[in-house]
Order: sequence, then structure tokens, then C-alpha cells
Amino acid sequence: MTERKTRIAILFGGRSAEHDVSRASAANVLRSLDPDRYDATAIGITREGRWIVAGAGNGAGTGSGALAIPNDGPQLALLPGGQGRALVLDGHTTVRDLPAFDVVFPVLHGPNGEDGTVQGALELSDVAYVGSRVMGSAAAMDKDVAKRLMRDAGLPIVPYVAMSAMAPIAYDDAVAAVGSPELFVKPANMGSSVGVSKARTAGEFDTCCKLAFRFDSKILIERSLAPIREVECSVLEDATGLIRASQLGEIVPSDKHGFYSYDAKYLDADGALLRVPADVPPALADRIRELAIKTFRVLGCEGMARIDFFLHGEQAFVNEANTLPGFTDISMYPRLWEATGLPQSELMDILIGHALERHKRSRTLVFERE
Repeated sequence: MTERKTRIAILFGGRSAEHDVSRASAANVLRSLDPDRYDATAIGITREGRWIVAGAGNGAGTGSGALAIPNDGPQLALLPGGQGRALVLDGHTTVRDLPAFDVVFPVLHGPNGEDGTVQGALELSDVAYVGSRVMGSAAAMDKDVAKRLMRDAGLPIVPYVAMSAMAPIAYDDAVAAVGSPELFVKPANMGSSVGVSKARTAGEFDTCCKLAFRFDSKILIERSLAPIREVECSVLEDATGLIRASQLGEIVPSDKHGFYSYDAKYLDADGALLRVPADVPPALADRIRELAIKTFRVLGCEGMARIDFFLHGEQAFVNEANTLPGFTDISMYPRLWEATGLPQSELMDILIGHALERHKRSRTLVFERE
């Protein structure tokens, strides 16, 4: 008797500025799944928030390099408490019931996907899913909250101050708070360097703040370190709870970008050099890997995260944790595991195995008094 394949729903797209990055990441995840073990369904989330069945089968929609969301595709809704069951609306009147998904793989970046919102919906649906749960996702996504937790745990971070639109901070006060006239301004809840810019004067600072406030109601103002190197480490948790860190990778932005901006990452083929492994002394590399695992635990991450660091001389600062890192062809998270000896197909197996085992354990918990 042939063993039943694990049914996987891949969520992609989403209501964030990283919608297109997610489409490319999801195509790469889909290509990496062993078709002999997994039966995959791609579910696209439109920019308006509708869940659309984009394709069934492990080869669906991967020819173009990024998954597409059909405008006229059937809409899907996961059933609360349905243990992976979903309803599909074909047209305006016909409703059909899909076989239950065993696990959901959210390949979503940024707000409304990486911040605990989708994770909460999946918890209510009582279905296994890949990656951090609600608390870890939300804590890591909000850079202000994450930095507070890291600072309280004794992790090294770059001096910063948070600002809301209702309580603005003048350039001189921001300089005094972080100890430098050169500042980076960024949205508190965003990834892929969306909305990030650099200020050296009061005028530039006002422009940078307006840009960041387009994407979030809270922004971060950080000290600009120079010279600086950007180093990343992939962290992975398996079904037994073992947490390990990969080799390090380094991002070397081209001089025309100045830092690892969105354009340097995704729009300019020559925007940055990705160096794997990073040219870091062994003792420092070991220290960074230890910091990566500690950051993973402090923020309550689960399954996977990419931890980003700034190197200023021999001093390493934790920049941020990405609980749903990119899986595009050039993304660091899978590349670092490939360099560490873990092919992406096996990486998928570990992430899915962790999700299934965690869900199994969660169903043994007692939620009412006896």
C-alpha cells in the first residue's frame, strides 16, 4: 500500500510591500518540495487580503520564476477548528470542501503575514504550520519590541530611539539619543529594507521620516556605524527541539547603493555581492553563531529565523531577526544551509517535520480545568 503524501498549503503574496518578494520565495519553496512525499497546493493572498487557490500540484505556476495569483481563481477559507479543512468558493454560488491540509507553509514577508496575524488564524484553524507562532512572530517583527527584549537579555544592539507619528522627535534630539549625527531611519514593522534611508542633516531627517511613516505608524532611528559589515546567520530548529546555526554569510553592497537597500537586494543584479562563507575570524564567527541562537530563544522564535548582524571592527551587534526569511534564488537563508551541507529539499523536510511535531505536542495540552 502506497503511503499517503503529506498535504501542504503554501501561502504567498500577502498585504505588504514585500508581496512580490513572497511570490518569488514561494516558487522556490514549491520547487524544493519532494513530489514523492508532498502534495502541494499554492494559495495566493491578494493585496486586498483574499485567499485564492493559485494552483494544485508540485509543479503549479513555477515556470515564470514567481508564483502568480489568478484574478478569477476560486477563493478559499480555512475553517476555524477545522484541523486543516478548507472551503473553496467556485464562482458565486458553488462551494466545495477540500481534503484537509496536514501543514501550512506561510511564505509571507512583512506585515499581515510575518507579524503573527496569519499565525493566529492558523492557530484558530487547529492546523500545523511552519515557523514561529504568534508571540515569536510578533516580537521579532516589531523592531522596537525586539530590540527592547534583546537589550534586556544583554545582547549587543546599535543605539536607537523609537518615534511615533503622534510624538515626533527633532533631529537634534535623535542625534543626542543615539550619539551620532548620521542616522538610519526605518519602519518598525517592515522587512527587505523597505522604507529605510539615511540622514545626515535635519532636512534629510525629515525626508527619511516621511518615507518610513508611509509604511508604519512607528519608526526607528538608529546610529549609523562606519565602517560596517553586514553578516547573516541562519538558525534552524528540528522536530526534537535541537537548535543549530549555519555558516555565516556577508552582504557587500555596491558603492552606488551605500547600504543593502531594497533596490540592491531585488532590482539591481549588481547591487550587492553575497559572500558565502563570510570572511570572519573563526572565534568571532563562533561568537556570532552563539548570539544568533541566543537571539532566536530570547525572541521566542521557532522553526527558523535568519538573524542579521552588523560588524564594526571586531564588535558584533544584533540587527534583527527574520522569522519568515526570503527563499528566492539569491536569498541567504537557504544558501547558508546549502553551504553548511544541508540541501534545500532536506531543509524543507526539517521545517515541515518540526511543524507537524509541534502541532502534535500542542494537542496534548489541557485547556480546561478537570
